[in-house]
Amino acid sequence: MNTIKTLCFVIAALSSYAALVYRLSQFRRSRGDSAYRTLVITLVLQCLTFTMGAVAMGGDRFLGVGNLAILVMHVSAVAFCVSAQIILLHWASTAEDAARKSRFWLLTGGALTALLVALFFVANGPGRPAADFNTGSGQPLVLVYLLVFIVSQAVPCVTIFRQCGPYARMAGKSPLRQALRLLSVAAVVLFLYCLARTVNILTAAGGLDIGGWQLASNVFSAAGIVLLSLSLTISSWGASVTRLATWARNYRSYRVLHPLWRDLYESSPDIVLEPPGAAVSDLDYRLHRRVVEIRDGWRDLRPYIDRTAGGDGGAAAGAGEEARQAYTEAAQIRQALRAKRTGTRPAESKDAGGFDDRDNEHFPAEVAWLTKVAAAYRRLGDAG
Repeated sequence: MNTIKTLCFVIAALSSYAALVYRLSQFRRSRGDSAYRTLVITLVLQCLTFTMGAVAMGGDRFLGVGNLAILVMHVSAVAFCVSAQIILLHWASTAEDAARKSRFWLLTGGALTALLVALFFVANGPGRPAADFNTGSGQPLVLVYLLVFIVSQAVPCVTIFRQCGPYARMAGKSPLRQALRLLSVAAVVLFLYCLARTVNILTAAGGLDIGGWQLASNVFSAAGIVLLSLSLTISSWGASVTRLATWARNYRSYRVLHPLWRDLYESSPDIVLEPPGAAVSDLDYRLHRRVVEIRDGWRDLRPYIDRTAGGDGGAAAGAGEEARQAYTEAAQIRQALRAKRTGTRPAESKDAGGFDDRDNEHFPAEVAWLTKVAAAYRRLGDAG
């Protein structure tokens, strides 16, 4: 059980250090921003909290004082929660409002820190077994100390969760909105940690053994800190991840469109403005060219496309209307390519218009639709 607890502390500490190092890499361009400085302080406190947790799991004494690592961990956690609340104020409030409310949280954090330190020494914290500070072991002063600590963690979780929703709606579709939403999830998970830790303390005080369920608090703590670390950094790397996901989606579409484009190019070589083997590094440009060329090749086929031809038989059972339309389009294109090679024109051809019922002005929708048609076209070729 101790191994799992130590692993949870290590995971939380590593995620904290990773977030801190990432933010410190932006020091030169952001050092004049008060919100950035507060964020760095928060991450330092977060690192200290879980480093001390790992140290406490490794031994009862720190700097020669019994259970000092536990006290430093708890005090750092209080300061860390206060600092996280101040970050949220910097993100979502005016400078004047943030300064006023920050003073309240700083005073509250200072009072809680003083209370925890006093309770720790009054309860003879240095002379007690470390296990007492895990569950309280029925000692009244230790129980009070632990419950004060839990309350100091739970209240910021509730306030942060309540504030993140309205602030996220105000932020619109921006990286800040993503950060606030992820921060609200982290607050929920960390609140579950507080509940699980309270259950551990109260069941131990009542003489009940809940066995492995005691580890739930450690798991919630590690998961919540990982989410918190992500939320405190996503505003700077979230846009890059979004661009990478968009690039990957466009690259997949570009590849899926290739068999359809290739056959249309072989049928109508004039649709290509540049040689097929030309090296063009810009994927967006290549994808736009591929879509335009597929459209041009399709228009060249209009005299050979039979209006009456079906072709949704290749669609999977239960497929939606759009999937059936994609198979119909793909089958008509494949049939028209054969008709053009043989010079056979149908009695009722598609001599005007574009793909049926498509929004040709919205490029992402156009790519999505053509990708479905191209995928159906390839499957029809494989089946044939």
